[in-house]
Amino acid sequence: MSNALQALELEKFLPYRLSILAQLVSESLHDLYAAPFGLSVTQWRVMAALGRFAPLTASEVGQQIVMDKVAVSRAVAGLMKRDLVERATDLSDRRRASLRLSAKGRAMHARIVPLALGYEAELCQALSPEERETLNGLCDRLFAHAKLLRKGV
Repeated sequence: MSNALQALELEKFLPYRLSILAQLVSESLHDLYAAPFGLSVTQWRVMAALGRFAPLTASEVGQQIVMDKVAVSRAVAGLMKRDLVERATDLSDRRRASLRLSAKGRAMHARIVPLALGYEAELCQALSPEERETLNGLCDRLFAHAKLLRKGV
């Protein structure tokens, strides 16, 4: 069979499978924090990035969570309106503003993290400890290689 006529078996196509898995996991996790905390998926991802790596600029947040500037900007605006995120102007470069969780944001983050970790633990029950270790290593390799492919290397 020539390449032009080759069938794409979606159920076996890794990019498709990863996308569907990521969507299912994201939606399941969102179900845990959406109603109690009133956060969108993007808002939680911004908070998670700031909880781990702050201070970050909005652009750096977008790079961390691999989302476009508009989505990040909307999420940050919503979080700032709720006093969950603070913005500080860089004194050495007034055009640069860094973001961090406010005290209220840190408190909310501290309440959501155990829910997220609990979900991860439940999800990973499908794998043995050795399989989890293998999966983590494989994900690291795929992430690194996907970044190279994205850059056109």
